[in-house]
Amino acid sequence: MLSETETVLDRRRLRRHLSFWRVAAIAAVVLALGALVLAGEDASKLIADDHIARVTIEGTITENRQQLKMLKKLEEDEQAKAVIVFINSPGGTSTGGEAVYLALRDIAAKKPVVAQFGTLAASAGYIVALGTDHIVSRGNTITGSIGVLVQWPEFSGLLDKVGVKFREVKSGELKAAPSPFTPMEEPARRITQEMVDDSFDWFVNLVRDRRKIDTTAVPGLEKGRIFTGRQALTYKLVDEIGGEETAVRWLEEKRSIEKDLKIVDWKPSDGRRWSLLGLPRSMARNFTSELINGAGEAVAGQANTVSMRLDGLVSVWQPSEK
Repeated sequence: MLSETETVLDRRRLRRHLSFWRVAAIAAVVLALGALVLAGEDASKLIADDHIARVTIEGTITENRQQLKMLKKLEEDEQAKAVIVFINSPGGTSTGGEAVYLALRDIAAKKPVVAQFGTLAASAGYIVALGTDHIVSRGNTITGSIGVLVQWPEFSGLLDKVGVKFREVKSGELKAAPSPFTPMEEPARRITQEMVDDSFDWFVNLVRDRRKIDTTAVPGLEKGRIFTGRQALTYKLVDEIGGEETAVRWLEEKRSIEKDLKIVDWKPSDGRRWSLLGLPRSMARNFTSELINGAGEAVAGQANTVSMRLDGLVSVWQPSEK
C-alpha cells in the first residue's frame, strides 16, 4: 500500500507530465502556423487535393520575381492538374510580358493552360495570353494593341523659357539618349526606332507562331489596333467567347481534365517579413507610398501616372485623351 504522501507525489508527477505534453502540443501548432506565415504560402494550396489552379494577371504587368517563383512552383505541383490564367490588364513592360509568357510555356509543357480574359487583355496582356494553349474572351473584352513603344517627356522648351540651361559631359553622343532635357537628334531617334522595331518584330512573330495566322491579313493588327472579343474571334486572335465556365469546359472536354475539380487561387507571396506581433514591418512605409501614389494619380490621371512609372520598352494600351 502506498502511503498518502507517495500518492500525492505520484499525482503531482502525473500533472507535470500532462502539462508538459499540453505545452508541447500547443508549441507544435504555433510553430507550424508560424512556418506557414513566414513562408508566405497560401494555406489553401498546401491542403488542397487535385485541383485546377487559377492565376490572376491584372493591372500593370512588370517582371515580378515573386510571381515568377509562384509560377515555377505551380509548374512542379503535381496536384495542380491544369491552370486557368485570368487576364485583366492593359499591358505593361515588354520584358514583363515576355517573362510571364515563358513561365506559362514551361507550365504548358506539363499540364494544360487556358487563358480567360476580363475587361482588358491588351498589348503585354496579350503576350501573356499567347503563353497558354487556348484563349477564352468576353465578347466585349478590349484586346489586341500589338506593338511596342518608348515614351519620355521633353522639357527643353520649358527650360528655355525659364532661363535654365542643362549641361552634361558624356562618353558618346548616344549615351543617355533620349533625354527629357534636350531635343532628340537624328542618330538617337534612329537607334531608338531600331530597338522598338526589333521588339515589335519579336511580338508579331510570336502572334504568327502561336495563333497560326497571317498578321498582315488582319486589318490594323500590325498598326496597334484594338478589338472587341467578338472581332478577335473573327480574326482568330482568340478561340472562344465566354467566361471561366467555358475555360473549365474546354479543359474537361479537350484535355481530359477530371470533371468538377475544385478551382484554387494561386497567389505570389508579397515578400514581407512579419514581426512577433503579427504586423508587417513595412506597413507604414507601404501605406505612405500608396498615399503618395494615390494622390499623384488623382491629380495627373491614373493612365499617365502608370506610363511615367514604367521603364524600358513598353507594351501597353493607353486610351487617347483627345
